[in-house]
Amino acid sequence: MTPVATGKETAQREQRASLVPLPRPIDETIEGERLSDVDEWGRSEHTRALARRLYAPLYKHWFRVEWEGLEKIPKTGGALLVANHAGAIPSDAPVIMHGIEEELGRPVYGLADYFFREAPWIGTMWARAGGVPAHPDNARRILRDQGQLVLVFPEGTKGPSKTYTDRYRLRRFGRGGFIEIAMRAGVPVIPIAVVGAEESMPILFRVPRLAKLIGVPYFPVTANMLAFGPLGLGLYFPAKFKLRVLDPVTFNVPPAQERYSKSRVMEEAETIRMHLQETLYEMLRERRSVWFG
Repeated sequence: MTPVATGKETAQREQRASLVPLPRPIDETIEGERLSDVDEWGRSEHTRALARRLYAPLYKHWFRVEWEGLEKIPKTGGALLVANHAGAIPSDAPVIMHGIEEELGRPVYGLADYFFREAPWIGTMWARAGGVPAHPDNARRILRDQGQLVLVFPEGTKGPSKTYTDRYRLRRFGRGGFIEIAMRAGVPVIPIAVVGAEESMPILFRVPRLAKLIGVPYFPVTANMLAFGPLGLGLYFPAKFKLRVLDPVTFNVPPAQERYSKSRVMEEAETIRMHLQETLYEMLRERRSVWFG
C-alpha cells in the first residue's frame, strides 16, 4: 500500500519542485555536443537577443516608451525592481525588461506566476526570455549569489485582472514577501511607476466561470477584442508609455536572517505601495493624452 503523504511532506515536495536546478559546468557536453547558451534558470541570451530585435519596433514606435530616472538602477550588483502591473495580457513586463537591457546592458529576470511554469510551451518560452518561478529561494540566489536584477509585481494577478474602471488603483502588495526577499538578499528595492499599460489592453469585464473552466487566473473581455475581433487577443492599443524610476529603498537589517519582523515588513511594503500610488497619480495629472503623453 502506498503511504499517504502528510501536509508537511506535500509542501516540501512542492517547494523542491518550484526551485530551478543548480547550474551545470559550462564546459559540460551531451553526447559530444556543447551545451546551449541556456543558463541554470532557463534564460537564453540568444532568445533574448532575438526578442529584443523583434520587440524594438513595438517599444520605439508603438508604445513610444519614455524613461525618467533610469540612472537610479545600479549598473552592477543585485537589486529588486518593483512595479505596478496592468493590462489583460500585461505589457509592462516586456517594456521594463527590454528598456533596461537596451539602455543599461543588464539582463533582467522576471519572477513569474506558477501558471506560466505549468503551461508547457508558454512556460518554456517565458523561461528562455528571462522568466523564473516566483519562489523566494530563486530570487535570493539570483539577487545575492549572482548579483542580478530581478523584476517583481507585488500585486500579482490582482493587478492585470483589474477592470478599466479601477485603472491605476494599486491593489494590496500581498503580505510583503518582496520586502523579505530584499532583506534576506541584502539588496535595495527600486520602485518603478508605469503609465500606459492600463490603456494598452483595458479589461471591460471578466468571466469567472470560464476562467475556472479552463484553469486560468482570470478570463477578460477587453476593448481590444471589440475593436479588432480575434486579433484583439494579442494586439495592443498604441498607448504612450512613461516610466519613472523612484529612489532605491534600503533596509538597515542583516541579510540572510531566518526571520524578519512581520510588522516591519508590512510597513515597508505599504510605504512603497503608497509612494508608487502617489507617483502614478502625479504622472496622470501631468499627462495630456493617453496616446501622446
